[in-house]
Amino acid sequence: MNINTVNTMAAGKRRVTWKIPSLTADWLKNFACIVMLIQTIGVVVIEKGIINLDKYTQVGLSQAMAEDNHLMFMAGVGSIMQLVGGLAVPIFAFLLVEGFLNTSDYRKYLLSIIIIALVSEIPYDFAMSRSFFDWSSQNTMVSVCICLFMLYFLQMFSGRKEVWRYVIQFIIVFCAVLWVTLFKAQYGLCMVLLVAVFYLLYARHILKTVIGVIVSLLYVTGPLSFYIIWCYNGQRKNKIPKYIYYIFYPLHLLVLGIIAYSM
Repeated sequence: MNINTVNTMAAGKRRVTWKIPSLTADWLKNFACIVMLIQTIGVVVIEKGIINLDKYTQVGLSQAMAEDNHLMFMAGVGSIMQLVGGLAVPIFAFLLVEGFLNTSDYRKYLLSIIIIALVSEIPYDFAMSRSFFDWSSQNTMVSVCICLFMLYFLQMFSGRKEVWRYVIQFIIVFCAVLWVTLFKAQYGLCMVLLVAVFYLLYARHILKTVIGVIVSLLYVTGPLSFYIIWCYNGQRKNKIPKYIYYIFYPLHLLVLGIIAYSM
């Protein structure tokens, strides 16, 4: 191979550029649902079904894993699947803000989420505790409802003078944090803070990303989702009806709960 051939190949390599993917809202929704499904399988089927994690204390689980390699392997798989599920939280928060800003009927949007939250509670309780009513924690859609109320009030007071606007915004976000804490809603704290960041810093992309990455560290793998969010192209053409996504949440909890219960 002569020197001219080498130079030509090197020049060709230099011309290769990395193309950022262009992702639609549907793509983000599908990805978030898939990783959420993986997390739920890890929690409900593996940890609560196969391992029956609730019967162990922390010390007892450590001793059991030391004596049983299969148990240790399954516990590791369950943990990894939960880490994968952490990718969904920032994406759901981002899509919620996009939905709020683009909806033509806020009341209908809110009512849909409230209905799904109520419908999902029994499947959620059954999947997580094998009980039809368990007040120890609430499903993710409860967090989404609280975030929608928070966004409504943040928008309502957005026209205030600068100093008072910041004070009111802090009070509204703080109240939302209190509500998700009180209800013990899944993803609550992280979801509220990320939704607030995505909304209040909507046009400040770099600052929004930096603060969002820091907040999403609550779920370890959450920061990785910001690359996917960065690739969002703004297209909101729904190839899949939005109600399919609403139905998916309680349905996947019910199905996985039944599978775990049968083990």
